[in-house]
Amino acid sequence: MNNNLRSTVLRDQNLSSLRESTFDVAIVGGGINGAASAAALAFSGYKVALLEQNDFASATSQASSNFVWGGIKYLQTFEFGLVRKLCRSRNQLMKAYPTQIRETDFVATIGKKAPAITWLFPFGTLLYWGLGKFRTNKPRPFTPEQLKKLEPSIATSRARLAARYSDGCLLDHDARFVWNLIARSIDFGAIACNYISANSFTKDKDGNWDIKVTDNVSDDSFTLRAKAVVNATGPNIDTTNETADVTTDHAIVLSKGIHLVIDKAITSDRVLGFYDDDGRLFYIIPMAHRSVIGTTDTPTKDPQEGVTEEDREFLLKQVNDRLDLDEPLTQANIIAERCGVRPLVTEAATTDANESWFKLSRKHVLEVDDQNRYLSIFGGKLTDSINIGNEVLAAVSALEIGHEKPSQNRSPQWFGEPSAADKDAFIAEASALGLGVSPEIERLETLAEVLWMRYGSKANKVLAIIAEDSETAKPILPESDISFAELQVMARDEMIVSAEDFLRRRTKLSLVHRSENITNHPNYEKILQTLGLF
Repeated sequence: MNNNLRSTVLRDQNLSSLRESTFDVAIVGGGINGAASAAALAFSGYKVALLEQNDFASATSQASSNFVWGGIKYLQTFEFGLVRKLCRSRNQLMKAYPTQIRETDFVATIGKKAPAITWLFPFGTLLYWGLGKFRTNKPRPFTPEQLKKLEPSIATSRARLAARYSDGCLLDHDARFVWNLIARSIDFGAIACNYISANSFTKDKDGNWDIKVTDNVSDDSFTLRAKAVVNATGPNIDTTNETADVTTDHAIVLSKGIHLVIDKAITSDRVLGFYDDDGRLFYIIPMAHRSVIGTTDTPTKDPQEGVTEEDREFLLKQVNDRLDLDEPLTQANIIAERCGVRPLVTEAATTDANESWFKLSRKHVLEVDDQNRYLSIFGGKLTDSINIGNEVLAAVSALEIGHEKPSQNRSPQWFGEPSAADKDAFIAEASALGLGVSPEIERLETLAEVLWMRYGSKANKVLAIIAEDSETAKPILPESDISFAELQVMARDEMIVSAEDFLRRRTKLSLVHRSENITNHPNYEKILQTLGLF
């Protein structure tokens, strides 16, 4: 890492705490699984250390489709129990995060190359609705003629039938959602730190873990002590278990999924679903003033493989064949790319899991080594995060390692937005400062709602800055809803170590703007200075 990158005050404080304390639980991995585990455990009074070798949510958790959904495509593999569980988690998340997650129409088009079983898709949407306890809008089938009226951009000459159903979508993006969970765990007393590598694991005479860690910013190393360990490293889980000398019954197989961000390809804010030439679902998804196409689902053995030329051409062809566009999309239309490697669960004894890769479940498995007080989270996804957090909490509680009782003066649960009354008070105050106008980018009614979506009650810090200087309410870049006031709050509170942390994960600026339009803008130097990156 470049030596000129600076950590924040909060990160320095957390580094000191990691050195000085013995923790009840050390969580290795700062994606959605680690974030949910940290929030659930810290809320319950456990002394928690959360370690991430890069930035928080910098691997799989920054490359999802931003869906909060029950996984309707898993009905094809008859995983009714998994879909039912995910639908209920989706419902819980949508209720807990009314500003961050919005019920969204999905329109799935069944074309000539769709698998045979998809002729039952309209009936499947009714089953999906029922498995979700009818909490979303009722599905509806469409003929190609009706579909053309609903979504004129779809090339209905290739369509045989279509269906509309509802699921949840993040209005901002996945990495921001993960960060907010981590920030919540910090509020509950967790010590979280990014750019910290766990290099070795040994047990002391009392059965506690000594973890040798390295600060990847300063290259300084020290030993962190914890009574229990949670391995939440996603695609690196098997490697981490080997380092800790822990044997498990499960292992992972890697699946690569990519998305391409392009100029807005459709006029509506619906999600459009299609079956690609290989018979797999892909989507066209709204993101601010752009469209996101993906995801692919291909086996890989390399977590760092990235987006290939073949990936790009394949996805562009799928969209060009299924939309009526004035001009076909080319690679010149690509604004940004996302690539994530999903860890799919298999049995550790499987000799060649890739042979049955398409049949592997997208479920998660929590494996607990009681003797070593070591937990491994295999699989997982954003929609499943509440289940994962609760399961980790239950498993750690069963270890009986002892912990302090949580404070009585805290939130009623470890996840979710502040109360509706808190939001209403914030909206009123923000509107008085002139932030009641409609934003140009986000799919929310007012700029005040955008701030609440992004920060929750911490949005009051943004208001305090704007109240002192109204100029700080201005956007930092054209076609952006990030203000200079927010920049100051992020610099203080969000452990931003590199420009990419800010542009790609605390915000989605590098996903919806071409990189040269950001770095060449006159404000870019001021952005870096405010973040302390100069």
